[in-house]
Amino acid sequence: MTNKKKIIALVVILLLIILSFCGGKTYSKYVAQVKGEGIAQVAKWSFLVNGQEEQAQTINLNSTYNNETLVNNKIAPGTTGQFEIVIDGTGSEVGIDYTVQFQEKSNKPQNLKFIYENREYNSIKELENILSGNIEATEGNKVRTILIKWKWDYETGKGAEEISANDKIDTKNGKEISNYSFDVIVQGTQAIPQI
Repeated sequence: MTNKKKIIALVVILLLIILSFCGGKTYSKYVAQVKGEGIAQVAKWSFLVNGQEEQAQTINLNSTYNNETLVNNKIAPGTTGQFEIVIDGTGSEVGIDYTVQFQEKSNKPQNLKFIYENREYNSIKELENILSGNIEATEGNKVRTILIKWKWDYETGKGAEEISANDKIDTKNGKEISNYSFDVIVQGTQAIPQI
């Protein structure tokens, strides 16, 4: 190859290099990519009833009696007692709506009464709507203790005739009923957040 051809080839190569730099700058664009992670923390849920995660429990009045009124380890007219339903939402970061339901068995003594907040009820089922409630997400104390008392008065009624009729009912119940228990079902659901 002659010197002239070498010089021309060298000039062409230099021109191509210069053009690629100039052209590259004109058509270049800046691209940056930033990667990130989407993170959503899930609020904690905690709901216990009487210290248990199961939500259905059986209450047997024989185990809730007042020792001073018990007759031969059995309930009878003149006995009293109480039981608690402890609803615990401690640790839950969301609000809780709870309902309390009772599945009453048919062995309830007729004159046995339930007492809640100083008001008397003929049946445990009557308490269901009263006991349902809410635990707010922002509350410091997320424990609700529901104390229910029961009593089976020795004599019930007003006047000798009514007392005598109720004594017969109590006697009949005492002969026919060996055990009275009922199921308590407490259900907790997340409260709908208020916006």
